[in-house]
Amino acid sequence: MDFSLSPEERQIRDTVRSFIEKEIMPLEPEVLRNEREGRPSLDPEVLRDLQQRAKRSGLWGIDTPEEYGGADLGPLLDAIITMELGRTFVPFSFGGSADNILYACNEEQKKRYLIPVIEGERQSCFALTEPGAGSDARNIRTRAVRDGKDWIINGEKTFITFGSKADFAMVFAQAEDYGVTCFLVDRDMGWTSEPIQTMSEWWNPASLVFQDVRVPEENILGELGKGFDLAMKWIGAGRYRIPAKAVGTAERLLQMAIDYAKVRESMGRPIAEYQAIQWMIADSQVEIEAVKWQTLYAAWRLQEGKDPRHATSIAKLNGAQMANRVVDRVLQIHGGMGYTKELPIERWYRELRVLRIFEGTDEIQRRTIARNLLKGYARLGEIGE
Repeated sequence: MDFSLSPEERQIRDTVRSFIEKEIMPLEPEVLRNEREGRPSLDPEVLRDLQQRAKRSGLWGIDTPEEYGGADLGPLLDAIITMELGRTFVPFSFGGSADNILYACNEEQKKRYLIPVIEGERQSCFALTEPGAGSDARNIRTRAVRDGKDWIINGEKTFITFGSKADFAMVFAQAEDYGVTCFLVDRDMGWTSEPIQTMSEWWNPASLVFQDVRVPEENILGELGKGFDLAMKWIGAGRYRIPAKAVGTAERLLQMAIDYAKVRESMGRPIAEYQAIQWMIADSQVEIEAVKWQTLYAAWRLQEGKDPRHATSIAKLNGAQMANRVVDRVLQIHGGMGYTKELPIERWYRELRVLRIFEGTDEIQRRTIARNLLKGYARLGEIGE
């Protein structure tokens, strides 16, 4: 069992880390300043320029097949890169990628949707969650009714990431007697969006309203009635990125706490010499390492073509809770300064809370893990099976 990175993998990780440290992290003060003044974190042109600079370094299409111009690095390296991205709160992601289910497009749809998303010309959003259907995705109420060669969609979606910016939505609706079906619905077909204000600057979702939106039959993604399978494929493929992000953020926060504990004095000694502080640092390191390897194991299962769902639920549940415990300890170590907006700790404190809700709540992950064990879908004592 070899836990080391290959020379190529190490080079890619180091390139990503260097790019983030030199190009992305210096923008953090500007991001904080803009957000506190009620402006967007960064101008879209700045983000696009950063993506192009990254592209010149070979960082483009991390998970995109080579036939579409991507690097196709695989889930393991994708997880490692996501950990590196988690070290900064600048809202940056490497370009050249598309939602995995867009590869189910037919050739004509690929020209209109997949390729423009990969090239950064169009923005998509995944519209599944509704006011009355979150984790119970089979109970969605949005309806699609056939009208000649078209479908008429009525319903509402909520907490849709990129919903305010998207040019088109992958909309999941009950299609008459066929069942859940996915439709590619352009914004100019008539749907509207409204931003939802949250406690985080990172996640700014939107509600989407579909009122008699007419969609041509050729805009069905995949097959009629097979939308639920596409939805689960979308959710399952990238869920390991959530604990991966948690690991990167928690490591950055813990390093801040270590550095601060060495210089902050109380009663004549650095607080790093006090056992109470040492235990918070030690507990945080132990928890981070556990989630790191759970996350890499889940990504490895996906890369090897094995079912990753049980491992991913474990990593997601533990990672989301770990990050919230670590940021709380780090804030505590910083005392009053940690509570101020002079440092980004309070921002991360608000941002990380959504990880326990986003893409499957803690409660749903527990339900999934327990059900898998009780029904024999997963067994205790397995290693690499």
